[in-house]
Amino acid sequence: MKNIYLYAIFILSSVPMSLYAQGTKFKDNYTYQVREERGDLNNDGKLDKITVKMDLVDDTRPLRLQIFLSQPNGKLTLDVSSTKIIEPQYPIENQGKFNGYQIPYFFIERGILKMWSEIKGGNITYHFKYNNGNFELIYVNKITNDATNGYIDENTIFTATNFDLVTGVRIETDEISGLVKPLKVRKKIVLIRPLPKIQDFKFSDQELY
Repeated sequence: MKNIYLYAIFILSSVPMSLYAQGTKFKDNYTYQVREERGDLNNDGKLDKITVKMDLVDDTRPLRLQIFLSQPNGKLTLDVSSTKIIEPQYPIENQGKFNGYQIPYFFIERGILKMWSEIKGGNITYHFKYNNGNFELIYVNKITNDATNGYIDENTIFTATNFDLVTGVRIETDEISGLVKPLKVRKKIVLIRPLPKIQDFKFSDQELY
């Protein structure tokens, strides 16, 4: 009898908490819009939308990418939401210091979603294509240089990397500004299967390409 009484008290005491939890909505702190781009991403002839918003409450200033696809009724529906693809402006490991990079830019060109990001010594552009319900990484362009004194001179070597993830062909070309022929060209096959999906992509993945 005592166990039944205690069980009844537990049930009654948990009801208000459950109702309260159901009535409480998660507060979205990603309120400051940094980027917006519109274009046809899934080849249906309708304008889709991407946004990048910042959380101004969190001291690290994290950023969230969202992709909205147009529906037959003309409304936009959220398809992808990621807080991993863009590095926070003030990463925890930097102990409150700015990471030194611009917030990435996004472009929609011929149905391809391109993400341009600054990286150490250069920049990198990711190409994502909508396929079978996912945005897959299909191509990467990267340009870096070996400048060590904080400035570029006539001896600076630039390395251009073009990586076609569909075929697996990755080509690195070393050049010096002003020279007609490249210093060196390196070509190899790197197969990544399955192709990376944008919702799984992390800003630190740049080291893989």
